[in-house]
Amino acid sequence: MSLTNHQILLASRPQGEPTTDNFRLVETPVPELEAGQVLVRHHYLSLDPYMRGRMNDGKSYAQPQPLDAVMIGGTVGEVVASRNGNFNVGDHVVGMGGWQEYAVVDATQRGVLQKVDTRHVPLSAYLGAVGMPGVTGWYGLVKIIDPKEGETVVVSAASGAVGSVVGQLAKARGCRVVGLAGGPDKCAYVTDELGFDACIDYRQFPDLKSLSGALKVACPKGIDGYFENVGGVILDAVMLRANAFSRVAMCGMIAGYNGEPMPMANPALILVNRMKIEGFIVSEHMNVWPEALKELGAGVATGQIKFRESVAQGIASAPEAFLGLLKGKNFGKQLVKLV
Repeated sequence: MSLTNHQILLASRPQGEPTTDNFRLVETPVPELEAGQVLVRHHYLSLDPYMRGRMNDGKSYAQPQPLDAVMIGGTVGEVVASRNGNFNVGDHVVGMGGWQEYAVVDATQRGVLQKVDTRHVPLSAYLGAVGMPGVTGWYGLVKIIDPKEGETVVVSAASGAVGSVVGQLAKARGCRVVGLAGGPDKCAYVTDELGFDACIDYRQFPDLKSLSGALKVACPKGIDGYFENVGGVILDAVMLRANAFSRVAMCGMIAGYNGEPMPMANPALILVNRMKIEGFIVSEHMNVWPEALKELGAGVATGQIKFRESVAQGIASAPEAFLGLLKGKNFGKQLVKLV
Protein backbone atom coordinates (compact mmCIF):
# COMPACT_ATOMS: atom_id res chain seq x y z
CA MET A 1 0.00 0.00 0.00
CA SER A 2 1.51 3.34 -1.06
CA LEU A 3 0.92 6.33 1.23
CA THR A 4 1.37 10.02 0.53
CA ASN A 5 2.91 12.32 3.13
CA HIS A 6 2.30 16.06 3.38
CA GLN A 7 5.11 18.07 4.96
CA ILE A 8 5.83 21.68 5.87
CA LEU A 9 9.41 22.76 5.05
CA LEU A 10 11.31 25.89 6.05
CA ALA A 11 11.63 27.60 2.66
CA SER A 12 13.55 30.73 3.73
CA ARG A 13 14.85 32.45 6.83
CA PRO A 14 12.73 35.34 8.14
CA GLN A 15 13.99 38.90 7.96
CA GLY A 16 12.48 40.24 11.17
CA GLU A 17 8.92 39.02 11.66
CA PRO A 18 8.23 35.66 9.97
CA THR A 19 5.47 35.21 7.39
CA THR A 20 3.76 32.25 5.73
CA ASP A 21 6.10 32.78 2.76
CA ASN A 22 8.92 31.35 4.92
CA PHE A 23 7.22 27.94 4.72
CA ARG A 24 6.39 25.53 1.91
CA LEU A 25 3.90 22.63 1.78
CA VAL A 26 5.11 19.60 -0.19
CA GLU A 27 3.80 16.14 -1.00
CA THR A 28 6.09 13.09 -0.88
CA PRO A 29 5.63 9.31 -0.96
CA VAL A 30 6.10 7.40 2.30
CA PRO A 31 9.11 5.06 1.83
CA GLU A 32 9.09 1.36 2.62
CA LEU A 33 10.31 0.47 6.10
CA GLU A 34 13.73 -1.01 6.72
CA ALA A 35 14.68 -3.27 9.63
CA GLY A 36 14.34 -1.50 12.99
CA GLN A 37 12.09 1.25 11.64
CA VAL A 38 8.50 2.12 12.49
CA LEU A 39 5.97 4.26 10.64
CA VAL A 40 4.06 6.74 12.79
CA ARG A 41 0.90 8.49 11.67
CA HIS A 42 0.82 11.79 13.55
CA HIS A 43 -2.38 12.76 15.29
CA TYR A 44 -1.12 16.12 16.63
CA LEU A 45 1.79 18.48 15.98
CA SER A 46 3.13 20.73 18.71
CA LEU A 47 3.74 24.41 17.95
CA ASP A 48 6.10 26.12 20.39
CA PRO A 49 7.79 29.54 20.66
CA TYR A 50 11.32 28.04 20.63
CA MET A 51 10.78 27.17 16.96
CA ARG A 52 11.05 30.87 16.08
CA GLY A 53 14.66 30.97 17.27
CA ARG A 54 15.55 27.90 15.23
CA MET A 55 14.34 29.59 12.05
CA ASN A 56 17.32 31.98 12.32
CA ASP A 57 20.86 31.11 11.26
CA GLY A 58 22.48 32.72 14.30
CA LYS A 59 24.30 31.22 17.26
CA SER A 60 21.94 29.79 19.86
CA TYR A 61 21.55 26.87 22.25
CA ALA A 62 20.22 24.69 19.42
CA GLN A 63 21.25 24.12 15.83
CA PRO A 64 19.30 26.20 13.28
CA GLN A 65 16.44 24.55 11.44
CA PRO A 66 17.89 23.50 8.05
CA LEU A 67 16.38 25.08 4.94
CA ASP A 68 14.25 22.86 2.68
CA ALA A 69 13.82 20.35 5.51
CA VAL A 70 10.75 19.37 7.52
CA MET A 71 10.15 21.84 10.34
CA ILE A 72 11.35 20.41 13.66
CA GLY A 73 8.71 19.82 16.32
CA GLY A 74 7.13 17.47 18.80
CA THR A 75 4.46 15.00 17.70
CA VAL A 76 2.12 12.37 19.08
CA GLY A 77 0.58 9.64 17.03
CA GLU A 78 0.03 5.96 16.37
CA VAL A 79 2.30 3.28 15.01
CA VAL A 80 0.74 2.10 11.74
CA ALA A 81 3.56 -0.20 10.57
CA SER A 82 6.55 -1.68 12.38
CA ARG A 83 9.72 -3.59 11.66
CA ASN A 84 10.89 -3.18 15.24
CA GLY A 85 10.09 -5.72 17.95
CA ASN A 86 9.69 -3.04 20.62
CA PHE A 87 6.81 -1.29 18.84
CA ASN A 88 3.52 -2.78 17.70
CA VAL A 89 0.88 -1.45 15.35
CA GLY A 90 -1.57 0.56 17.47
CA ASP A 91 0.98 1.79 20.01
CA HIS A 92 0.54 5.46 20.91
CA VAL A 93 3.88 7.29 20.81
CA VAL A 94 5.45 10.68 21.34
CA GLY A 95 8.50 11.89 19.47
CA MET A 96 10.01 14.71 17.41
CA GLY A 97 8.41 13.79 14.11
CA GLY A 98 8.19 17.35 12.78
CA TRP A 99 5.55 19.15 10.74
CA GLN A 100 4.34 16.23 8.65
CA GLU A 101 1.55 13.66 8.58
CA TYR A 102 3.79 10.59 8.73
CA ALA A 103 7.28 9.90 10.04
CA VAL A 104 9.58 6.95 9.44
CA VAL A 105 11.53 6.54 12.68
CA ASP A 106 14.66 4.51 13.33
CA ALA A 107 13.39 3.10 16.62
CA THR A 108 16.71 1.36 17.33
CA GLN A 109 17.95 4.77 18.55
CA ARG A 110 17.21 5.03 22.25
CA GLY A 111 14.72 7.70 23.26
CA VAL A 112 13.62 8.89 19.81
CA LEU A 113 10.17 7.39 20.31
CA GLN A 114 8.37 6.85 23.60
CA LYS A 115 5.22 4.82 24.17
CA VAL A 116 2.53 6.66 26.13
CA ASP A 117 -0.51 5.49 28.07
CA THR A 118 -3.74 7.17 26.97
CA ARG A 119 -6.08 5.42 29.42
CA HIS A 120 -6.05 8.33 31.89
CA VAL A 121 -4.16 11.08 30.04
CA PRO A 122 -5.37 12.30 26.61
CA LEU A 123 -2.89 11.77 23.77
CA SER A 124 -2.64 15.51 23.04
CA ALA A 125 -1.61 16.24 26.66
CA TYR A 126 1.73 14.53 25.99
CA LEU A 127 2.61 17.58 23.89
CA GLY A 128 1.51 19.97 26.64
CA ALA A 129 1.02 19.54 30.37
CA VAL A 130 2.48 16.00 30.40
CA GLY A 131 5.15 16.76 27.81
CA MET A 132 7.98 19.15 27.13
CA PRO A 133 6.04 22.32 28.12
CA GLY A 134 4.92 20.77 31.42
CA VAL A 135 8.40 19.54 32.28
CA THR A 136 9.78 22.98 31.36
CA GLY A 137 7.42 24.60 33.84
CA TRP A 138 8.16 21.98 36.48
CA TYR A 139 11.92 22.36 36.17
CA GLY A 140 11.95 26.15 36.30
CA LEU A 141 9.69 26.22 39.33
CA VAL A 142 11.00 23.27 41.34
CA LYS A 143 14.71 23.36 40.54
CA ILE A 144 15.37 27.09 40.08
CA ILE A 145 12.68 29.09 41.91
CA ASP A 146 12.35 26.37 44.59
CA PRO A 147 9.35 28.08 46.21
CA LYS A 148 8.54 27.95 49.90
CA GLU A 149 5.04 27.97 51.34
CA GLY A 150 3.75 31.53 51.72
CA GLU A 151 6.05 33.01 49.09
CA THR A 152 4.79 34.97 46.07
CA VAL A 153 5.46 33.57 42.60
CA VAL A 154 4.76 35.56 39.43
CA VAL A 155 4.34 33.87 36.04
CA SER A 156 4.35 35.60 32.63
CA ALA A 157 2.36 34.12 29.71
CA ALA A 158 0.30 32.55 32.49
CA SER A 159 -2.45 31.11 30.29
CA GLY A 160 0.01 29.33 27.99
CA ALA A 161 1.15 25.73 27.96
CA VAL A 162 4.14 26.37 30.25
CA GLY A 163 2.91 29.20 32.45
CA SER A 164 -0.38 27.50 33.31
CA VAL A 165 1.50 24.50 34.69
CA VAL A 166 3.93 26.67 36.68
CA GLY A 167 1.12 28.48 38.46
CA GLN A 168 -0.82 25.35 39.37
CA LEU A 169 2.31 23.64 40.71
CA ALA A 170 3.17 26.73 42.75
CA LYS A 171 -0.35 26.87 44.22
CA ALA A 172 -0.03 23.22 45.21
CA ARG A 173 3.11 24.19 47.12
CA GLY A 174 1.27 26.84 49.15
CA CYS A 175 2.37 29.96 47.29
CA ARG A 176 0.54 33.13 46.37
CA VAL A 177 0.54 33.01 42.56
CA VAL A 178 0.11 36.00 40.26
CA GLY A 179 -0.08 35.65 36.49
CA LEU A 180 0.40 38.03 33.59
CA ALA A 181 -1.65 37.42 30.45
CA GLY A 182 -3.00 39.33 27.46
CA GLY A 183 -6.70 40.17 27.61
CA PRO A 184 -9.60 39.79 30.06
CA ASP A 185 -10.61 36.32 28.84
CA LYS A 186 -7.17 34.85 29.46
CA CYS A 187 -6.93 36.55 32.86
CA ALA A 188 -10.35 35.22 33.88
CA TYR A 189 -9.26 31.70 32.89
CA VAL A 190 -6.04 32.03 34.88
CA THR A 191 -7.84 32.97 38.09
CA ASP A 192 -11.22 31.21 37.75
CA GLU A 193 -10.10 27.88 36.25
CA LEU A 194 -6.40 27.55 37.04
CA GLY A 195 -6.73 28.94 40.57
CA PHE A 196 -4.13 31.75 40.47
CA ASP A 197 -4.68 34.36 43.18
CA ALA A 198 -4.56 37.23 40.69
CA CYS A 199 -3.84 37.91 37.03
CA ILE A 200 -2.72 41.18 35.46
CA ASP A 201 -3.76 42.02 31.90
CA TYR A 202 -0.48 43.50 30.70
CA ARG A 203 -2.24 45.17 27.76
CA GLN A 204 -3.93 47.47 30.26
CA PHE A 205 -0.54 48.52 31.69
CA PRO A 206 1.69 49.20 28.67
CA ASP A 207 4.50 51.13 30.41
CA LEU A 208 6.91 50.30 33.20
CA LYS A 209 5.38 52.63 35.81
CA SER A 210 1.79 51.41 35.42
CA LEU A 211 2.75 47.72 35.22
CA SER A 212 4.96 48.01 38.29
CA GLY A 213 2.03 49.65 40.09
CA ALA A 214 -0.27 46.79 39.13
CA LEU A 215 2.28 44.28 40.43
CA LYS A 216 2.55 46.20 43.69
CA VAL A 217 -1.20 45.80 44.23
CA ALA A 218 -1.21 42.11 43.26
CA CYS A 219 1.95 41.28 45.22
CA PRO A 220 1.70 43.23 48.49
CA LYS A 221 4.58 41.25 50.03
CA GLY A 222 6.81 41.64 46.98
CA ILE A 223 7.93 38.90 44.57
CA ASP A 224 10.02 35.92 45.65
CA GLY A 225 10.00 33.89 42.44
CA TYR A 226 9.44 34.80 38.81
CA PHE A 227 9.01 32.45 35.84
CA GLU A 228 10.01 34.40 32.74
CA ASN A 229 8.58 33.65 29.30
CA VAL A 230 8.46 37.13 27.77
CA GLY A 231 11.20 39.62 28.71
CA GLY A 232 11.14 43.34 27.96
CA VAL A 233 9.10 45.71 30.10
CA ILE A 234 7.49 42.83 32.02
CA LEU A 235 10.87 41.69 33.35
CA ASP A 236 11.76 45.29 34.29
CA ALA A 237 8.47 45.69 36.18
CA VAL A 238 8.96 42.43 38.08
CA MET A 239 12.49 43.42 39.07
CA LEU A 240 11.18 46.64 40.61
CA ARG A 241 8.96 44.57 42.93
CA ALA A 242 11.43 41.72 43.59
CA ASN A 243 12.37 40.84 47.15
CA ALA A 244 15.86 40.20 48.47
CA PHE A 245 17.08 36.72 47.47
CA SER A 246 14.36 36.37 44.83
CA ARG A 247 14.84 33.79 42.08
CA VAL A 248 14.11 34.13 38.36
CA ALA A 249 13.80 31.14 36.02
CA MET A 250 14.56 32.39 32.49
CA CYS A 251 12.60 30.16 30.12
CA GLY A 252 11.84 32.40 27.14
CA MET A 253 12.17 35.95 25.86
CA ILE A 254 9.47 36.08 23.22
CA ALA A 255 9.47 39.90 23.22
CA GLY A 256 12.80 39.76 21.37
CA TYR A 257 12.33 36.76 19.08
CA ASN A 258 12.23 38.92 15.93
CA GLY A 259 15.46 40.71 16.82
CA GLU A 260 13.97 43.54 18.88
CA PRO A 261 16.43 45.06 21.38
CA MET A 262 15.69 44.24 25.02
CA PRO A 263 17.82 46.39 27.28
CA MET A 264 17.33 45.85 31.00
CA ALA A 265 16.20 49.05 32.74
CA ASN A 266 17.66 48.41 36.21
CA PRO A 267 20.34 45.68 36.15
CA ALA A 268 21.71 47.00 39.45
CA LEU A 269 18.68 45.43 41.14
CA ILE A 270 20.25 42.01 40.57
CA LEU A 271 23.01 43.04 42.98
CA VAL A 272 20.91 45.15 45.35
CA ASN A 273 18.40 42.30 45.82
CA ARG A 274 21.01 39.51 45.62
CA MET A 275 18.85 37.92 42.94
CA LYS A 276 19.47 34.55 41.34
CA ILE A 277 18.67 34.63 37.61
CA GLU A 278 19.16 31.35 35.78
CA GLY A 279 18.43 30.42 32.20
CA PHE A 280 17.71 26.81 31.35
CA ILE A 281 16.96 24.47 28.45
CA VAL A 282 14.81 21.57 29.63
CA SER A 283 16.31 19.05 27.19
CA GLU A 284 19.62 19.40 29.08
CA HIS A 285 18.01 18.02 32.24
CA MET A 286 16.68 14.64 31.09
CA ASN A 287 17.58 13.12 34.47
CA VAL A 288 14.64 14.90 36.15
CA TRP A 289 12.02 14.14 33.46
CA PRO A 290 10.76 10.93 35.14
CA GLU A 291 10.21 12.77 38.44
CA ALA A 292 8.49 15.67 36.68
CA LEU A 293 6.30 13.49 34.45
CA LYS A 294 5.19 11.43 37.44
CA GLU A 295 3.78 14.52 39.19
CA LEU A 296 2.40 16.03 35.97
CA GLY A 297 0.78 12.79 34.77
CA ALA A 298 -0.86 12.19 38.12
CA GLY A 299 -2.07 15.79 38.22
CA VAL A 300 -3.68 15.62 34.79
CA ALA A 301 -5.16 12.13 35.36
CA THR A 302 -6.85 13.27 38.59
CA GLY A 303 -7.93 16.66 37.25
CA GLN A 304 -5.72 18.57 39.69
CA ILE A 305 -3.73 20.04 36.80
CA LYS A 306 -5.99 21.69 34.23
CA PHE A 307 -4.99 22.64 30.72
CA ARG A 308 -6.44 24.24 27.63
CA GLU A 309 -5.67 23.72 23.95
CA SER A 310 -5.97 25.77 20.77
CA VAL A 311 -6.30 23.31 17.89
CA ALA A 312 -5.75 24.17 14.23
CA GLN A 313 -7.03 21.65 11.68
CA GLY A 314 -4.83 20.04 9.03
CA ILE A 315 -1.16 20.24 8.11
CA ALA A 316 -1.65 23.27 5.85
CA SER A 317 -2.83 25.33 8.85
CA ALA A 318 0.45 24.94 10.75
CA PRO A 319 2.31 28.08 9.51
CA GLU A 320 -0.62 30.42 10.17
CA ALA A 321 -1.23 28.87 13.59
CA PHE A 322 2.46 29.22 14.43
CA LEU A 323 2.51 32.91 13.49
CA GLY A 324 -0.60 33.40 15.62
CA LEU A 325 1.15 31.72 18.56
CA LEU A 326 3.99 34.25 18.34
CA LYS A 327 1.43 37.07 18.57
CA GLY A 328 -0.44 35.50 21.51
CA LYS A 329 -3.53 34.57 19.49
CA ASN A 330 -3.57 31.06 20.95
CA PHE A 331 -5.32 30.20 24.20
CA GLY A 332 -3.34 27.52 26.03
CA LYS A 333 -1.27 24.93 24.20
CA GLN A 334 -1.18 25.39 20.41
CA LEU A 335 -1.64 22.15 18.46
CA VAL A 336 -2.34 21.09 14.90
CA LYS A 337 -4.74 18.16 14.57
CA LEU A 338 -4.01 15.82 11.66
CA VAL A 339 -6.34 12.85 12.26
